[in-house]
Amino acid sequence: MTIETVTTNLTDDLPESPSDIIIRKIKSLLNNGELKPGDRLPAERKLAEQFGVGRAYVRDAIKKLEFYGVLKTLPQSGSVVAGLEIPALEGLITDVLKLDNYDFYSLVETRLILETNAARLCALRRSDEDLEKIEEALQVYLEKANRGVNAVDEDMAFHRCIAEGSKNMVIKSLMMIITPDILRSFHDYRVCQSVETVSINEHINLLEYIRAKDSEAAAATMRLHLNGVITFASTLKK
Repeated sequence: MTIETVTTNLTDDLPESPSDIIIRKIKSLLNNGELKPGDRLPAERKLAEQFGVGRAYVRDAIKKLEFYGVLKTLPQSGSVVAGLEIPALEGLITDVLKLDNYDFYSLVETRLILETNAARLCALRRSDEDLEKIEEALQVYLEKANRGVNAVDEDMAFHRCIAEGSKNMVIKSLMMIITPDILRSFHDYRVCQSVETVSINEHINLLEYIRAKDSEAAAATMRLHLNGVITFASTLKK
């Protein structure tokens, strides 16, 4: 398998996200036969170099394709194309690409559903190690937030730690799929350009309820925490 034929500058294809452009390129490789069921993808670093993007975008694309069953991660083999017929693989990739057609409200509404339940389950199931990771992520967030600095990436990292503590990997995987699109929408709509004290306090309260294993309070706090984004997104609905 070779992928030298698809090393064009991905930024020329905007407004698609870089990760979805990578997915489209992989679909093209399947179409022209350069990539076949059972083939192993090159390493993330090599793909990033050949596609001219950061490794984080390659990682996002692979995670999406793994969740939809287009790729499979095998021990000591890396990411491998699923053993399905080409038409089936192409159909799955088309479904993945349709994610970017979802409106901002649908994304944050889905986030509310996922994260409210993630907070509830995390409070019930978290280990001491999970709690330590959440505490560390919160401290990183607070270092920026307390200075009034935009801390969207740190905020998302804190939320991912809570999802991981839920012990429900489907919730975590779904969050990882929609997070890049949410972050891009946050940038486009200038959401969370300033950090409010109330948001900081809600983060701290989330940690304390999870620490106390108070599942209902954790879920209610998460719902309250995301309510502002839901309200803002509703103003954008047609």
